[in-house]
Amino acid sequence: MVNTKNILLGITSSIASYKAYELIRLYKKNGFNVKVVLTENALNFVSPLVLETLTAEKVYCKQFDPRVDVEHISLVDWADVFVVAPISANTISKCSFGFADNLLTSIFCAFLGSKKPILLAPAMNKDMYNNPVIQENIKKLKSNGCYFMDCEVGFLACGTNGVGRLADIDLIFQKTKRLIFQKIENNNKKVIVTIGGTREKIDSVRYISNYSSGKMGISLADWAYNFGYDVNVISSIDFSRNYPIIKVNSALEMLDELKKQEFDYLIMAAAVGDFRVDNVSEFKISKEDIKDDFQLKLVKNPDVVKTIAQTKKENQKIIGFCLADKDIINCAKNKLVNKNLDYIIANDVQTALNTDKNRVTIIEKSGKIINIELDSKDNIAKKILEVVCD
Repeated sequence: MVNTKNILLGITSSIASYKAYELIRLYKKNGFNVKVVLTENALNFVSPLVLETLTAEKVYCKQFDPRVDVEHISLVDWADVFVVAPISANTISKCSFGFADNLLTSIFCAFLGSKKPILLAPAMNKDMYNNPVIQENIKKLKSNGCYFMDCEVGFLACGTNGVGRLADIDLIFQKTKRLIFQKIENNNKKVIVTIGGTREKIDSVRYISNYSSGKMGISLADWAYNFGYDVNVISSIDFSRNYPIIKVNSALEMLDELKKQEFDYLIMAAAVGDFRVDNVSEFKISKEDIKDDFQLKLVKNPDVVKTIAQTKKENQKIIGFCLADKDIINCAKNKLVNKNLDYIIANDVQTALNTDKNRVTIIEKSGKIINIELDSKDNIAKKILEVVCD
C-alpha cells in the first residue's frame, strides 16, 4: 500500500526508546514516509545508524546543525503528523510551558502552532507518572489539542509494577493512522462492524463454526476508525484496538448485542452460523459413553442482519455480505432485496476465506454494481468504506 503520507517521529530519553524501531517498521511496512528527530539524551538508548537504516532518511538531533533549511520549520512543513514515542516527563514539562531549548521541543512548538495533529506516548517510572505536576502538564497539553496514548500498567524497567509502560506499539500505529486519515465530518457518526465466524456450542468444550478468519472485518473496522468514525465492534475473535470490542460467541448473542446498539452504519462482515445445536450438553460428551454413533439436532438460527434491518431507521444504512461458490451476483442481489439492505458485498469462497487478498463486487440498492479487483483485504476494506459510508 502506498499512503504517501509523512510521519515525523520524535524519540526522547527512555528505556522504552528501543520500541521506536518496531513502530518505524510498522509505518514503513504500510507505506508511510518517516523521519526521526531525537533529543541528545535519547542517543544513550537508540542508534542513529539503525534509525537511518530503517527510515532511509537522515536522523535529526542537533538544534544548530548548519543547513540550508531551518530544520525545525522545514520538518514541520514536511510532516502530516508529529508522533513522540516515547516522550519523557522532562520533555512533557518543557512542551507544556512552550520551551524550545532543543530541536525536538522547537519542532513541537512550531507544530502545535501549525494545528497539525500531535500524538504523545509517555513512558516513565510510575511515581513520576503519578506526580501531580506531570499530570497537570499532560492535562494542559491535551487542552491545547495534543493527543495522548495512555501509559499501560505492568512491569517497569526500574523493577516495580505499576502505570508507566509505553502504550502498545500496534495501538500507537492505529492512532497515528486515524490522525492522518480522519475526516472531521465523521466524528459524530457511529459505525458498528461485526467480525468473525460465530460459534455454536455442542457441549462445554466443543462448538460448530466456520473458516472465517475475520481479517476483512478487522480491516473494515480499522479503516472506519482511521476515517474518524465512532467505531464499535461485535466479534467472535479476540484482538486489541483503540475502539471498543464486544466479545460474543453465538449468533443469538450477536443478535442480542446488535439490538442494544444505535448506529449510522452497520457493516455485517461476520460469518454468522445458519444453524445451532438444539441438544447442547452441559458437560463434555465422552466418546466412552457413546456406543456407535452420535447425532446432533440442528435448528435454524434467526437471520441476524434481516432481523435488524426490519427496524432500520431512515438515516441508517446496513451493509451485508454474501459468500457463495456459484452464481454469486444473483445470490447477492436476492439477499440485498430480501434482507432490506442498502449495500451487499459479494465475494466467492475461493478468494475470501483464510487469505490476505480478495476480490469483491459491491451492489447498491439502486442496482449499481462496482467491481473491486484482487487486492489486499486492507486496501479493499478502504475502498468499500469510501463507497458505502458516504
